[in-house]
Amino acid sequence: MLIKRREFLTISSLATASLMVPNFLKSMTFPEALDKENRILVVLQLSGGNDGLNTIIPTRNDIYFREREMISIKDALKLTDEAGINPSLSYFKELFDNGELAVLNNVGYPNPDKSHFRSMDIWQSASKSDEFLNTGWVGRYLDEACYNCDHPTQALEIDDMLSLALKGKEKKAFAFKDPKRLNQTSQEKYFKSLYENHHHEDETVEYLYQTMGSTINNAGYIFEKSKAKASTAVYPNTALGKDFKNIASLINSDINTKVYYLSVGSFDTHVNQNQRQAQLFTEINDAVKAFVEDLKSSGRYKDTLLMTFSEFGRRVSQNASKGTDHGTANQMFFVSGGLKKKGILNQLPDLEKLNDGDLIYTEDFRKVYATVLKNWLNADSSKILGWKNGIYDFV
Repeated sequence: MLIKRREFLTISSLATASLMVPNFLKSMTFPEALDKENRILVVLQLSGGNDGLNTIIPTRNDIYFREREMISIKDALKLTDEAGINPSLSYFKELFDNGELAVLNNVGYPNPDKSHFRSMDIWQSASKSDEFLNTGWVGRYLDEACYNCDHPTQALEIDDMLSLALKGKEKKAFAFKDPKRLNQTSQEKYFKSLYENHHHEDETVEYLYQTMGSTINNAGYIFEKSKAKASTAVYPNTALGKDFKNIASLINSDINTKVYYLSVGSFDTHVNQNQRQAQLFTEINDAVKAFVEDLKSSGRYKDTLLMTFSEFGRRVSQNASKGTDHGTANQMFFVSGGLKKKGILNQLPDLEKLNDGDLIYTEDFRKVYATVLKNWLNADSSKILGWKNGIYDFV
């Protein structure tokens, strides 16, 4: 018998994310071996293509100032004799000085794609530029490293929609925006009754029911853990600040989550770039400061790694609208009290050697992922990524 229209729409709204109802997809439990060091990975996605040249500034490069006469950053905070950081990232300057920040420049991939959607898919799936995958690098990590699900909360995305990065072939992570709202939704009598009395053979419909059932069965667990050692630290009253506070509360509890994923943006600064970028950097700077200080207070900073990325950088030359257009290579930040190597890890972008006005990548992002998977999460990076070209040693 066909599912009633109202019933189908109700289940769909609970199984897929919206502003009112969070999205939930199943995952599984980590083996005990992976918990020995109790390490946590937090991935911050800078959506829209952040301009790396106005983030880490080549302060002594005449080409930079010539090509960006109106938008170059002239008051950068000094990191080294050759490099500075955007003044809106003042706390990152402190992290750098304290040996708690590593910067990898010129990160990208061969034959880069300048489409937001396609390039983000490449970064999230860890595919080649001519390869199309429907699984993400964190999702495949879950497929390989996790089993025996008690509570499917080993990877969480702080969002209403689950990103490709967290979708595996067999297992998927769990996306929500607010633990309390998630729990309230899951406790509605109508949803519980609908789940307990369903009988459908259609695979699509059954999947929706299973998704709803997993939400009902585990939302309370997440909510209770978020309250168990809820952070009392003061965070900025921004969306990103609230997201980081939720993550800190969960890290401080004994929840079994190993990977957290969140995003901020948009950094698509074609017009009036400096104003928009400064606004976003201030939001990131203040939220990360509160988060790091919170983790230091709870003793979790050394085993937590915060990693940032953006789907591409911007072109070297400014455009006519005081902005920059889609480019290629970019830098990645790594923040932790447990870094093996700190500071600027490699050479700044070579502005004399460009590819039709774009930066040339020297570091493949899949090598970064392989490093984090193997050295931080103790996973088989070769099996998960198919990457056999070495790793870095900064973690």
